Amino acid sequence: MSTLRRSALQFAVAAAVAIPLLAAESPTIDRVDPQLVYAIKDEGLQRSKVMELASYLTDVYGPRLTGSPEFKEGADWAQKQMREWGLSNVHVEAFPFGRGWQNRRFTATALTPRNYQLIAYPKAWTPGTRGPVSGEAVLVSIQSDADFASYRGKLRGKFVLAARPRDLQPRFSPQAERYTDSQLEELTKQPMPRRGPAGGPQSQQSLARRIMQFWLDEGVLAVLEPSRGDGGGTLFVQSGGSRNLSDPPVPPQVVVATEQYGRIVRTLEKKIPVTLQMDIENQFLDADLNSFNIVAELPGTDRADEVVMLGAHFDSWHTGTSATDNAAGSAVMMEAMRILKTSGVRLRRTVRIALWGGEEEGLLGSRAYVRDHFGDPATMQLKPEHAKLAGYFNVDNGTGQIRGVYLQGNEGVAPIFTAWMEPFHNMGMKTVTIRNTGGTDHQSFDAVGLPGFQFIQDDLEYDTRTHHSNMDVYERLQPQDMMQNAVIVATFAAQAANREEKLPRKPLPKPQPSRSTAQ
Repeated sequence: MSTLRRSALQFAVAAAVAIPLLAAESPTIDRVDPQLVYAIKDEGLQRSKVMELASYLTDVYGPRLTGSPEFKEGADWAQKQMREWGLSNVHVEAFPFGRGWQNRRFTATALTPRNYQLIAYPKAWTPGTRGPVSGEAVLVSIQSDADFASYRGKLRGKFVLAARPRDLQPRFSPQAERYTDSQLEELTKQPMPRRGPAGGPQSQQSLARRIMQFWLDEGVLAVLEPSRGDGGGTLFVQSGGSRNLSDPPVPPQVVVATEQYGRIVRTLEKKIPVTLQMDIENQFLDADLNSFNIVAELPGTDRADEVVMLGAHFDSWHTGTSATDNAAGSAVMMEAMRILKTSGVRLRRTVRIALWGGEEEGLLGSRAYVRDHFGDPATMQLKPEHAKLAGYFNVDNGTGQIRGVYLQGNEGVAPIFTAWMEPFHNMGMKTVTIRNTGGTDHQSFDAVGLPGFQFIQDDLEYDTRTHHSNMDVYERLQPQDMMQNAVIVATFAAQAANREEKLPRKPLPKPQPSRSTAQ
């Protein structure tokens, strides 16, 4: 999931849920069919396959960086699995992406003054070292143009430490937490919008580009940086280069465990040389500059031309095995489809699953799909399918238990979702909030006025340990939460497929030109 998720919670997009709706717009309160819920719960809790699916996605095909062989092999497996369940119209839909990338080998060692292995990972879309290389570590601080001169001609064949180490504080709060009742109650309240300072950090971006070119010109072996977070061997690693062939090249870049990074810096400050050795084999994949989304369906009956969609992003970053971000969401959505098929519940509308590529690079897959099928947010020119979508549901907040749903400012769905949640109060799902949550694929639907929703989930270790980290592995998944989530998603999909009307919509947004092209 994108790092925008938390910050987007601060913004309000409509009035509070408690404000009465206009009588002319009030929808009929939905009632959940108890036989439908029983069938879904029975299949999803007694004969669940969700952890088996998650194991394949993590242990066998993880991580799944968009454009990598693992992403493509995992997609082949997912399609085969859904065909075996009897889903229809299983296929992929391509969108422009750029070159793929994978790390094939990586070793990092301190040789002097003591020998020890480094806990470290290369950043995505960065080059390798073309075999083992050794050199001195050097701490470099460039804060302005005036600093370049003091390092020019002195860095060739060296490992550059480009940041000061951080002081790590003991962590007194638990790494894993569930929402308390008071926190969920607070979440239902309408927040006030906050405005940041005008303008953007253009000068900082320009300096960063000049620094990157300086490393290349000087011939450094690699650029090292400490991981964010609390340390403890957890590394948070994303991209350091570009998937676009036309963008400038970058040097090898490596994220190092904060504690070991600090050890190297403290040793250097004692005027004791530190020699490092690294062997980084990274591969750029230029043969196919497209990626794709995975799509499959359960056909409806009397309203089969109308569609309910479920989705989660299939891609990930390249450390760990991408368990909570987002094998969890992908496995839950696949399991929801399996439950609907196997339980035999009647579906009036077609239910369609989409597993997205390129989410981590800017919601690229879902934005491309929405433009191709529903409308262009840049012009707000809509396509016929736009009128046929009943609603879209997304899971991308980790492995935690679903506790409610974000309305994205859509007042009309509040009483509907409140009714749908009643059978799951005993699973802890009770909260409807008017708030907007960001950074994941439901926003692509919301951008063209379609009802798209993300569920509220317990955070657990998501922000502290697993999100975009080397510790995002199968063992961090919570089986009971995953099973319950699949049952809830399947029920919401069935309710949306079977109600008389499609889900209410907000007014059509104004055109947003910045969203019109893939990033």
